[in-house]
Amino acid sequence: MRVVFMGTPEFSVPALQAIAARHDVAAVYSQPPRAAGRGQQARPTPVHAAAHALGLVVRTPERLKDAADQADFAALGADVTVVVAYGLILPRPVLDAPRLGCVNIHASILPRWRGAAPIHRAVLAGDADTGVSIMQMDAGLDTGPVLAEARTPIGATDTTGDLHDRLAALGSDLILDVLDRLPLPGAPQPQEGVTYAAKIDKAEARIDWTRPAVQVDRLIRGLSPFPGAWCRIGDERVKLLRSRVVPGAGPAGQVLGGFTVACGEGAVEVLEAQRPGKRVMSAAELLRGMDLPPQLD
Repeated sequence: MRVVFMGTPEFSVPALQAIAARHDVAAVYSQPPRAAGRGQQARPTPVHAAAHALGLVVRTPERLKDAADQADFAALGADVTVVVAYGLILPRPVLDAPRLGCVNIHASILPRWRGAAPIHRAVLAGDADTGVSIMQMDAGLDTGPVLAEARTPIGATDTTGDLHDRLAALGSDLILDVLDRLPLPGAPQPQEGVTYAAKIDKAEARIDWTRPAVQVDRLIRGLSPFPGAWCRIGDERVKLLRSRVVPGAGPAGQVLGGFTVACGEGAVEVLEAQRPGKRVMSAAELLRGMDLPPQLD
């Protein structure tokens, strides 16, 4: 097939690599390079960098609303466009240009967690499982008919980062199967069970030890590795990146031993953390260089 690929973050890269190994990728669309790092140098997105390494043509329009950009897109003569976390809304002329339309790899089992942060929200909500859906795109927000899906359980210590990598691999396998079988009939999404995965706000990341341990644990795992749930230890803002719920009781925020902290109900054992400017460490490594106060706020 002649495929146009549209994606931006690291999550999209395995699908691009899998498709490029089997199909003719006419062009790759990604978000424009953005200033990043200490020097604020413009950096290409992960998809842009991966496409360059594969020798593929890369286009980075700021938007796709201009008639000239839409004409350039249509001129590619694609059979299908595969969209994975691209970050731009596709106008109707773009959706309709490929012979078989546009299909999207979405990191949830639709209609649960439509929107920007489906992996984070699944962990934060305590979902038992999640997965990927291949959806025929329409003009709505993740509302199109579902062509295929694959599930994976969410383990008791899984972080968003763990699921991110698992779902990216799952999606890359599933999209190859779908492309081999297009055109496919899609199953309309049910009207019940719709939830929206709002973008993560950094204001959500401060840990409130008065909340039940189950909720604190989900926050730590759900915001790991980015943006990272955090608490104050002395004058440092320390990110807590992996945890589990354990037996324990005491005033909320009291350190019960090691890096186990009492919550409003139950306790949480921190397994991995990161001090400012340092690498991610196990709790045991961190405690060798830092003394915890009796009480965390």
